Amino acid sequence: MWLIRHAESIWNAEGRWQGQADPPLSDHGRRQAERLALRLADEGIALLVASDLHRAAETAAAVGRQLGIEVRPDLRLREIEAGHWSGLTHAEIEARDGAALAHFFSGDVDARAGGGESRREAAARASQALGELAREAAGRGIAVVTHGGIVQSLLPGVRLANTAWTRVDASREFGA
Repeated sequence: MWLIRHAESIWNAEGRWQGQADPPLSDHGRRQAERLALRLADEGIALLVASDLHRAAETAAAVGRQLGIEVRPDLRLREIEAGHWSGLTHAEIEARDGAALAHFFSGDVDARAGGGESRREAAARASQALGELAREAAGRGIAVVTHGGIVQSLLPGVRLANTAWTRVDASREFGA
């Protein structure tokens, strides 16, 4: 299974926290998505699933066109809900809510992003989706276009740049 972070959105370009807000890809992000599609062309991907948020869905659509497969949306793969931090830059959050931001980055999986969702909650919903996909795919290659916060929630310590990915053994990681 390939866990892929979506291409650059207009808010990524501005350094804004998105959460489940739905800004589209930037022009640079669209080019990133096309390059990603070319890099994945020979990887043996049989199933393509994405968060239903525009930045992930649009990234996955580029991959799907290249691979000739349909993208399956799954809202359980959405980014962590960032609550009242959504749309703010890191500096703005730090100025308004510095202690909560520090707590969120402390490693406490129950800390809530802007009063929204915790990493534990996000990991639980995404892990359920990925386990179901792995059982369905029965060893075939699965590409999952999701969000940086979801990947970090599932695999603490893994930070992905836009369109970067990490490969995982889905049966081991998600109990398939």
